[in-house]
Amino acid sequence: MKKLLILSAATLCLASAASAQTRYIVDKIVAKVGDKIILRSEVESGLVDFQKQALDQPLPANASCSVLERLIAHKVLVLQAERDSLPINDGDVSGRIESQIRYFEQVYGTRQKMEEITGYTVYQLRERFREPIREQMLADAMRDKIVGSVKVTPTEVKTNFERIPKDSLPFYESELEVGQLVIIPKAGTEMESYAKERLLDFKKRAEGNTADFGTLARLYSEDPGVKENGGVYTLNRNDKNMWDPTFLSAAFRLKEGEISQPVKSQFGYHLIKMLRRQGDNVNVQHILLKANVTNDDMTAATKKIDSLRGAIIAGKTTFADAVYKYSDLPDAKFTGGMIADPNTGATLITIDQLNDPSMKDIVLALNDLKPGELSKPMAYKDERNGNGMRIVYLKTRSQPHRENLQDDYARIQERALKIKQAETLNKWLLDKIPTFYVDVEQEFKNCNNVAQWMNALAKQ
Repeated sequence: MKKLLILSAATLCLASAASAQTRYIVDKIVAKVGDKIILRSEVESGLVDFQKQALDQPLPANASCSVLERLIAHKVLVLQAERDSLPINDGDVSGRIESQIRYFEQVYGTRQKMEEITGYTVYQLRERFREPIREQMLADAMRDKIVGSVKVTPTEVKTNFERIPKDSLPFYESELEVGQLVIIPKAGTEMESYAKERLLDFKKRAEGNTADFGTLARLYSEDPGVKENGGVYTLNRNDKNMWDPTFLSAAFRLKEGEISQPVKSQFGYHLIKMLRRQGDNVNVQHILLKANVTNDDMTAATKKIDSLRGAIIAGKTTFADAVYKYSDLPDAKFTGGMIADPNTGATLITIDQLNDPSMKDIVLALNDLKPGELSKPMAYKDERNGNGMRIVYLKTRSQPHRENLQDDYARIQERALKIKQAETLNKWLLDKIPTFYVDVEQEFKNCNNVAQWMNALAKQ
């Protein structure tokens, strides 16, 4: 039996929403699993996702079968998880929803663009995502219960590797593990006071009708999104994972038409105007000012990061420990400062993957570094986090090579583990599917796994 992968429910949901804007789909039920149904539109959305993964390669002839089989397997996992009463926390579901929305906002560029393309507001998307994501989490929990204890021995890893013809082994370009430690200097009290005074002046002018709040936002706000939305945002009281909590709390304390006092968040100081309230939703407009960092502040940051570099080189601390204690990047404490592939989360990356403008200086620094070495302090510029200083750490650098056990054991081990887990899952499905009601449209009954499942059902 071929390996089965469970499709991302939220990806399918949003792909379906987006595709509905460009073509009309006459939907129909193509399969039933227990009390759950699978629609043709879900299969078609899965094929779109399949094609994206295949890049420029044509889809295999059995692509529709593969997608439907994955969807059936997904439903069976969900149903069994419900039978076993596997616990799923509502807060975790909400957190996953917000993560998916943030991801798709990045894909489409802005929230407004996402809403335009999908045809749904962010609140409608939350509701569309909720049940698919809950089911996805149930399926994941059930799958972990089935394959979580599966292990592979060194002998199995070696056997799996040796099954592949030498001329079919993958070729890897030079890959690196690269980290960065970033220090963002903090503005002094004088500059913070100046930012607040400017906002108070804007407040006075807006309340005195000598200036329009929206015009002030477009002219002076340092929010990167102000060019697109004029500083206007729709907030929901439950959006605690998407907004700075101080900003959100201050916004909901305002009455319609009221302008706040300066509010400090992790991004700077805000002046917030309440435009409209509607239940748990509010429309606000804000002006963001960041307290200016002086040359003295930047000099202090440079001295600090140079001191940390010296301590790491002297062996007084490790790069990971220094990042954990001192880095000013929000996620650095969870990543050890290592730069990862945004699609896979893998820390082994190629030079080509360092294509973000903020990474340009890192690429130049790597030319002079050997594995285990640190760069000299260099400038760090980022629209969201501000300007600062950083040092770059080259942990490892591999040479271009054909896959082999010595250099790529971890990769080969992971591949062998996935194959063994897929075999375990497929065996479980073959045993478990006969305990559920399953019906499939005639056009899919000759699909390889479907045929085996139907035969198992017929024997019951």
